[in-house]
Amino acid sequence: MEELAPTVYLVDDDPDLLTAIGRLLESVGLKAVAFSSPRQFLDSYDPKAPGCLVLDLALPGLSGLELQHALEQQASPLPIVFLTGRGDIAASVQAMKHGAKDFLTKPVNDTELIAAIQQALAGNLAQRHASAQRERVSQCLASLTDRERQVLEQIVAGKLNKQIAAELGTVEKTIKFHRGNLMRKMGVRVVAELVKLAERAGVGSPPNP
Repeated sequence: MEELAPTVYLVDDDPDLLTAIGRLLESVGLKAVAFSSPRQFLDSYDPKAPGCLVLDLALPGLSGLELQHALEQQASPLPIVFLTGRGDIAASVQAMKHGAKDFLTKPVNDTELIAAIQQALAGNLAQRHASAQRERVSQCLASLTDRERQVLEQIVAGKLNKQIAAELGTVEKTIKFHRGNLMRKMGVRVVAELVKLAERAGVGSPPNP
C-alpha cells in the first residue's frame, strides 16, 4: 500500500505566523495545513494520517499543553514541535516529559524549524513502519495452527527438528512439514529471520512475574 505524504499541522492564533510558516514549508516541498485554534485542529485531525504538529504554547481557550495532553489520551502518534514567545522553561520541561520532540522560541529561525520538523517527520515515519510491521507479524501469528505455534516456540528456543519431534511426540518429517508451513505464513525464507520476527512479537519470552 502506498504511503500517504506527511502533513505538517500548524496550530497558532497568529494568522501572519501561520501564513509565513506555511509558505516556508511549501518552499521545501512539505504539505502544511493551518489551524487558528486547538479545537479547530481536533475537529479535523485524522490520527491515521502521517505527519507532525507545530504547536504554539500560549493559546486562548485550550492551551498548547492541554492539546498535547488531549492527543496523549487518544494515544496519538503525532510528534509535536512546540513554539513559544516567552521561553517558558517550566512549560518546556513539561512538554518534553510528555513526548514533545522539540521546543523552539519565537521568532523561530527558519533553518532550525525545518530541521526540527524533518526530524519529527522521520521519527513518525519510523514509528508508523514499526507499528505496521508489528501488526503484520500479529496477523501472521494469528494464522498459525496450535501445532505450528508449538513448533515455532521450539525453533525460537534453538531446538533442531529432531529435538522438536521428540519434545512434541511426533516424527521429524512432520516437524519439517509444520516448519515449512509456518515459515510460509510468516513470510520468511530463512530461520534467522523467522526467529527475529517471533522474538519481536514476544514468542518464547518468559511470562512477566
